[in-house]
Amino acid sequence: MKTLKIPEATIIRLSVYSRFLYTADKRGIITTSSGDIAEGVGVSPAQVRKDFAYFGEFGTRGVGYNVKDLHRHILKILGLSNIWYVALVGVGNLGLALTSYKGFRERGFHICAIFDSDQGKIGTKIGEVAVQSIDELEKGVRECHAQIGIIAVPAEFAQQVADRLIASGVKAILNFAPVVLNVPPEIELRNVDLAVHLEVLTFNLGMQKA
Repeated sequence: MKTLKIPEATIIRLSVYSRFLYTADKRGIITTSSGDIAEGVGVSPAQVRKDFAYFGEFGTRGVGYNVKDLHRHILKILGLSNIWYVALVGVGNLGLALTSYKGFRERGFHICAIFDSDQGKIGTKIGEVAVQSIDELEKGVRECHAQIGIIAVPAEFAQQVADRLIASGVKAILNFAPVVLNVPPEIELRNVDLAVHLEVLTFNLGMQKA
């Protein structure tokens, strides 16, 4: 049977919808509608309904969606009903910012191992996690059963780090280094080049002036 391919943009919007629903639940809202969700996240009601349609029927016609139930369904779709263990490599300014981001733990991502090559940082603690030597990467990743690796090292070291993470059993990588990584097809890879995102913004600003 052919598997329906879900557009990546839909998955991204589901994550945004889940945040809207989390906030609505905290505010004591019991039910919501595609119109409410659309207004809250900046898309059309038809887009919300189309995104949900990939995963089955949600809500009741004429009544709307139960906020708690819909939020739980979306978290399950996104795989966030489980805890995901993450290994972070690189404790520069970006790495420190990532370890301080409370949203990771709130969404079920636990940074269980941190690595760096700076002898002055090795042994120090960031929260409850001690920084380990990069030489201990394979051992540390396996011990904490990390499924996801975050790379926040200079570009010239990123491929080597990726290779070592994969060899250690990591199945997905979030790469902040400004370089294209070569990984096996079974490895999930997301590249986040902050400069590229800024350049998209400046392009769009330039188009507005044209």
